[in-house]
Amino acid sequence: MARTVYLGTSEFAAAILRALAASPHRPALVVTRPDRPRGRGRRLAAPPVALAARELGLELDQPESVNGEAARARIAAAQPEAVVVCAFGALIREPLLSGHPMLNVHPSLLPRWRGAAPIERAIMAGDATTGVSIMRLTEGFDSGPVCLQAPEPIAPSDTYGSLSGRLQELGARLLIEALATAPPCAEQDESDVTYAEKITPDDRRLDPSRPADELERVVRALHPHIGAQLELPGGELLGVKEARAHPGRGAPPGELAYVDGRPRLGCAEGTLELLTLQPAGRRAMSGEEYVRGRPAPPAVR
Repeated sequence: MARTVYLGTSEFAAAILRALAASPHRPALVVTRPDRPRGRGRRLAAPPVALAARELGLELDQPESVNGEAARARIAAAQPEAVVVCAFGALIREPLLSGHPMLNVHPSLLPRWRGAAPIERAIMAGDATTGVSIMRLTEGFDSGPVCLQAPEPIAPSDTYGSLSGRLQELGARLLIEALATAPPCAEQDESDVTYAEKITPDDRRLDPSRPADELERVVRALHPHIGAQLELPGGELLGVKEARAHPGRGAPPGELAYVDGRPRLGCAEGTLELLTLQPAGRRAMSGEEYVRGRPAPPAVR
């Protein structure tokens, strides 16, 4: 049994925390980011890991900086044999970095998809396989030596939600194995590195000058947590929650057509059927509901 401290923030990290808390390596301390204003009302909201820690009855710290003296002292007081890091969302610097053995749970097959959005980028790129890596945390950007890895296929229908759920289970299993067995770690091959940059507003926008199958992958990669968007004339943004690519010629790129009462966006190659949509300020609805009673569709930017 290894005495652990856990650093994490996101929903993915909260799922790993729950599995770790149920194992022999239950954390003596959980460290996450401070509560931040969120949503339209800008009300303070706790990170998912803070909520999970409270539910699990774990000691919790939310410092402004995990690298600060007070935060480092509290981690040291927990006397961890290992500090586990998963989607913490802030850089861990010296002297904390080398003060304790640190294991990072990263949802990709490193060195592919180092960075902030590895699950989304793997789906967007059309990868057939991804996975989870357990690595030693170093000063580099997800560049530490890898101790354990396991692959996970990406199904053609996978969304971020479905794939991340399986990767959470896989990551928890690998983490617990790594804590129990302390496997040797091997340096990453720098020649195979790719980077999973943070998702930006431009990444969310569905660009009809691209092929329809690429846009379908964007929709799947951003569902349900971020969401893809289509810009209509006048600048209105239409949320796209589900879509399906169709081959063959259809509407010209950037134009909507109604096929059997359903909206299809013309793309550079093929068309994109818009299955579930969410107009601004309204509930999500099917494509059929969206077009019911509407006039002939306008061009789309």
